[in-house]
Amino acid sequence: MSQRTRILTEIWGYRGWRIRETYFEWADGKRCVVVPLGFRAEVRLVIGVERRWAARCGSCGAICRRLHERLPARRWQDLPWAGRPVQIESSPVRVECEQCGSRAVEMLAWAEPHQRQTRRLQQQLALEAASMPVMHVAVLNGLSWGTVRRAEGAALARWDATRTKPPLRQIGIDEKWLGRRHKLEHDFVTVVSNLQTGEPLWIGPGRSEVTVASWLATLTDETKAGLTLFAMDMHRPFWNAIKADPKLAHVAVVHDPFHIMKRAGKALDEVRKDIFFRAGPEQRRVGRGTRWLVLRAWEKCSATQIEALDKVLAMNSQLARAYQIVDELRDTLRAPDRSSMSLGLQRVLRRTQQRRHKHLRKLHESLIEHREEILAFGEHRPPTGRIEALNNNWETLVRRARGYRDYQYLLLKLRFMTVNPVRSVSGTQRFLALGLPDPIAAHAN
Repeated sequence: MSQRTRILTEIWGYRGWRIRETYFEWADGKRCVVVPLGFRAEVRLVIGVERRWAARCGSCGAICRRLHERLPARRWQDLPWAGRPVQIESSPVRVECEQCGSRAVEMLAWAEPHQRQTRRLQQQLALEAASMPVMHVAVLNGLSWGTVRRAEGAALARWDATRTKPPLRQIGIDEKWLGRRHKLEHDFVTVVSNLQTGEPLWIGPGRSEVTVASWLATLTDETKAGLTLFAMDMHRPFWNAIKADPKLAHVAVVHDPFHIMKRAGKALDEVRKDIFFRAGPEQRRVGRGTRWLVLRAWEKCSATQIEALDKVLAMNSQLARAYQIVDELRDTLRAPDRSSMSLGLQRVLRRTQQRRHKHLRKLHESLIEHREEILAFGEHRPPTGRIEALNNNWETLVRRARGYRDYQYLLLKLRFMTVNPVRSVSGTQRFLALGLPDPIAAHAN
């Protein structure tokens, strides 16, 4: 091996392989006899490589001495160098493995089987696609949309398969509305997540009891025995699916405060509408523009907002009492333990049961129906905010890509976005590495 070849092999960076030759060629496949000066997008660099060590089986990774056949030369797209496209050219062999008995294509250090991009190119494309649309990544690298999409999917799948998955203890279940502009049979999807890490685990069509039961059927008995808590909104089919499984009888069900306050805020808004907007044009002029002021928590109001809120509540005692009930419920959900929350909830229920307004009575019945799940929140205090944070990540991805058709692809991108926050040195290294393993070390065991 000449000094030039040795230097290029070291720069290329794969053990057990060496560079045989390098040359430039035009887009039509003809070699450049004279290399053109300056940057020419239609000129690419071809690196011909050959194996130095014994071949390894692509199925089990064992060293194989017997070769079955030599395959024609193939090419793999690699990271560009100095603005020029780079392709790796090699003639792989099909081995006869004595360990697993297969006749698989040898293991390549730079690419996965059935892939035409190197791992490090797929890594780079996946990192770029984490912050920009796939179309922009394709234009930036001179590739087609489908090539970038498949390369990113392969990189994310490899990352997900090589990382250490945390155990399941607390589960979050939430529904996601798909909007009006879609052609699917279902308007909602159900998202199941690991509540302790915030990462999504499963996405299923619909929001029925059958949807959740189909996910529960994928869990083993050991996994179900290790679960301690389910956090969800007040949608009854979710609760029914969990209670219908006898192996989950020990699991606590918790309602998160966001959806409880959302239902209470809806009742308060209906009271406001009845007082101002359904009582005639004069009252409507007075109540116009007060919705978000009435729904805002008292402690979050500025001095100007408090003054305006006092004027609105002073106009009607029923609205003032409804506002006090909702504010007291908000304080109750912040109670430090179950007993304190139980006392606060009793006071709220005594006030809601005396109200004549139908929406406050409906709120009263809902709080009684879900009393145990509300009190369970005060006992366990799970991080339910991660459920809504997952929805925000969903909206970010969908808005950037203008929609997704493949739920599994969306699930991988959501998981990659959630699990890899760049908040520490180790997290940054993990984000940049993308779970990229050493192919020889990975098969050594």
